[in-house]
Amino acid sequence: MNGVHDMGGMDGFGKVEVEKDEPPFHETWEGRVLAMQRSMGYAGAWHIDDGRFAQETLPPRTYLGASYYWRWALGMEKNLLERGLVTQEELDAGHSLKPGRKLSRTLTEEVVKAGLTRNTYFRQQQAPARFKRGDRVRTRNINPLGHTRLPRYARDKEGTVELIHGCHAYPDSVASNKGDDPQWLYTVVFDGREIWGPNCDPTLTVSIDAFEPYLDPA
Repeated sequence: MNGVHDMGGMDGFGKVEVEKDEPPFHETWEGRVLAMQRSMGYAGAWHIDDGRFAQETLPPRTYLGASYYWRWALGMEKNLLERGLVTQEELDAGHSLKPGRKLSRTLTEEVVKAGLTRNTYFRQQQAPARFKRGDRVRTRNINPLGHTRLPRYARDKEGTVELIHGCHAYPDSVASNKGDDPQWLYTVVFDGREIWGPNCDPTLTVSIDAFEPYLDPA
């Protein structure tokens, strides 16, 4: 969706300060938020794209004013409330006020171990790939209200298909509760000037992974 979270190519946010020997977490609560988020994923409460979309729909002032893991916590609250897994009264109280609801998977040791292995989003193809390596393509100028993995800076731009990654679960559909809707995924390479304008370094190229519904023949 279009929102303040889509910061690629945006100006005015200042220099990225790299912290030397930065720890994984700056506060104990951050590690707990990560653990809770992963646990809900292991238990099948929601998909990774649901987690992303929940953060994207935070009010701009809230999103910009929150730290990384605080956004995770706020997004998790949204998903819990929307799915009826907790009530606002329980969040305010800081503890449950009624018996919990059973999730699709029981959080056993085996489930957690399986979750520590990187997931695959590869899915069986539903149709032949529309594009092949070397094809010139143009990204669509979409402005969806829902979740999308096509950033604003790369919309309505012409590039070349470099790699074909097979079919994968389509985030735009997953986050809209429309199922996996498998789509072909491509790496598309753009001349930097196509993305950033004529004053860009002429040796620069930009690559993005783009799902087939984002692309048209150039």
